[in-house]
Amino acid sequence: MSLAQNYTRNGLIAAIFAYGFWGLLPIFFRLLHHVDPIEIVTQRILWSLLLIVTLLAARRTLGPLLVTLRDRRLVLPLAGSALMIAINWLTYVWAVNDGHVVAASLGYFLNPLVNVALGVMVLKEKLRRPQLMAIGVAAVGVAILAAAALTTLWISLTLAFSFAFYGLLRKVTPVAPMTGLGVETLLLTPPAIAYLIWEASHGGVSFGQDAATTALLVTSGAVTTVPLVLFAMAAQRLPMATLGILQYLAPMLQFFCGIMLFGEKLSHGQMLSFGLIWIALILFATDGVRMARRNRAATV
Repeated sequence: MSLAQNYTRNGLIAAIFAYGFWGLLPIFFRLLHHVDPIEIVTQRILWSLLLIVTLLAARRTLGPLLVTLRDRRLVLPLAGSALMIAINWLTYVWAVNDGHVVAASLGYFLNPLVNVALGVMVLKEKLRRPQLMAIGVAAVGVAILAAAALTTLWISLTLAFSFAFYGLLRKVTPVAPMTGLGVETLLLTPPAIAYLIWEASHGGVSFGQDAATTALLVTSGAVTTVPLVLFAMAAQRLPMATLGILQYLAPMLQFFCGIMLFGEKLSHGQMLSFGLIWIALILFATDGVRMARRNRAATV
């Protein structure tokens, strides 16, 4: 196997593990169903920060983190992306522990299509006809879902749009992935600590109450950071078209967790909506693969 093939294979393995991690997160967070979702997120922030700083120190890249923190032009958009990821995490944890894993998975199925829409509206990108068709089909699916499951639609849309805006802010902010994540986590740390102090004063902190819960809360830092590191490795080694297809592994696993492990039921309207959204994703992914092949052929 050539060096280039080995490089690509490692990227593929990293991507599968990253999306597999994200897809199986409902199982992990369901183990913490007895913990307040806000505490789960705040503990997730603090333990993620510890792990990120350790990784940056091991790679001797703490310097760029400190430089970024002193640059207001970088800190302001990263504060916005930190807010978006905090909203995303809180909504996701609450949805999983309240029995709405399927609605959460729909949010991540919709996310690539929301990314395209934001690219058109904000970055003035041009859409190809298959992409227009995909967005149109997905819009019909969302409209059906709004009629069939109005009470959980907000979960799907909040997850899709918060992660899309997170991606947009990170795209336009020239900061390395791990450095950006470190800054975001640092910005979220003061409110996280303030909440835990407030909760402790009201006798509600779950951390330290029993060994199993404490271990799971500590592990939440690794559960957050490890797939992000793997994803960063994959993004450097794989074409965007390949990453675009593999990203559907996470919501697919979440969907099956909700149906097969947690016994969630789908109404006829939800089944029709999911079917249309999956058709939209097939159109979207097929167009991406075709364009990647065309671009590769043009450069040969």
